[in-house]
Amino acid sequence: MQRILFLTGRLAEPALRAMLERLAPGRFEWEVRQLGVQVAALMTADLIRRRLAPPRGFDFVMVSGRCRGDLEALSAGLGLPVRRGPEELADLPEHFGEEKRNRDLSRYSVKIFAEIVDAPRLSVEAIARRARELAADGADVIDLGCLPETPCPHLEEAVAELKRLGHAVSVDSVDESELRRATRCGADYLLSLNEHTLHVADAGAAIPVLIPARRGSYASLERAVRAMRKRGRPFLADPILEPIHFGLADSLYRYRRLRRQFPDVAILMGVGNITELTDADTSGINALLFGLASELGIDAVLATSVSGHACAAVREADLARRLMHAAREEGALPRGFGGGLMTVHDKRPWPQALEEIRAVAARVRDPSFRIQTSAEGVHVFNRDGFWSAADPYQVFPHLGLERDGAHAFYMGVEMARAEIAWRLGKRYVQDTALDWRVADLRGRAEKEDACP
Repeated sequence: MQRILFLTGRLAEPALRAMLERLAPGRFEWEVRQLGVQVAALMTADLIRRRLAPPRGFDFVMVSGRCRGDLEALSAGLGLPVRRGPEELADLPEHFGEEKRNRDLSRYSVKIFAEIVDAPRLSVEAIARRARELAADGADVIDLGCLPETPCPHLEEAVAELKRLGHAVSVDSVDESELRRATRCGADYLLSLNEHTLHVADAGAAIPVLIPARRGSYASLERAVRAMRKRGRPFLADPILEPIHFGLADSLYRYRRLRRQFPDVAILMGVGNITELTDADTSGINALLFGLASELGIDAVLATSVSGHACAAVREADLARRLMHAAREEGALPRGFGGGLMTVHDKRPWPQALEEIRAVAARVRDPSFRIQTSAEGVHVFNRDGFWSAADPYQVFPHLGLERDGAHAFYMGVEMARAEIAWRLGKRYVQDTALDWRVADLRGRAEKEDACP
């Protein structure tokens, strides 16, 4: 039986050991050595040479697939082979012959409240339609967002219709009378009460979400939490996540403080102040926020999709909570769980180098056009030639398709896809639509069919 020495970094060491405990029996013997780097991918051949004495009693050394440097020279210096493993720890079982394992993303521990921000201005039918979309995106609770100084005469009718359709419902208002109406007509949650308005919760059975009476006041929220605990009623607490440059770091500290002081209290975090008020793709923002939520033990998140750039925020939140839950359960980094939140770029966008593509093109003996991309650009080739460019307009005049409209249309579509993929760093496969993952809204209609 082979004996393998695995080299890794601090972050991956526990997960690597746990994986080898399961994977190795009957296959190989092993030892793990951590070389003092935080991330295994940062190891280089030179660093290994400096920090690893020539090991004895092993058949070979295995390093991360991202390890850079001359492994042949390193092998000669250590006196035994050094081999690259897979780039992702999650792919190690497949590397040793197991079938690729599909990661379980069916479970989650964070409930999603999805807000309909302008409920007073929408008809009941429009509210029900929007709720159907949000539920299809993964929402567990439909939040009716009321507006200051804007009456909502159809609040009771809207709550009743949403409940009839099978949705859990919350009502978000700064008006005490609206919150009383909400709990009396059967709403499940009230957003939001503070230490001075806790009496509103006595009007019905709805679960209140507590916030500070004065924004940023942890002491106020603490008093509200203690008061509700004395009442013996269920509740959630929300220190309020502030926008960037307006208190974000301090608000994160308040969430951490709340969790440490009250380990058993359910906490809600509203993420719209970050996703809506930051001009950046929300998939990455949601990944980070749900990673924080996972570490802090957040029980619920209030998400919004108002701004055009946040149109997929609820869908992203649904995937992010599942991904982070799975990674936490495995004690792993949130990598290798499908990449559904990587909507714009791919880890390995160009599987073949330009030289390899040219070698393939040299063997082509038919007139059919092939399209591939490499780091250098878009490449089109058949038996008659090989053309490369960053802009398909530079290639098209060489293809001789001026009298073949259908073929020209096809090549135009495919070269446009290839150019988009090349410019963004996405994987391109001819005759296959680009994979936008969770950002692709085409799947929503299919999900909606399964919703109430």
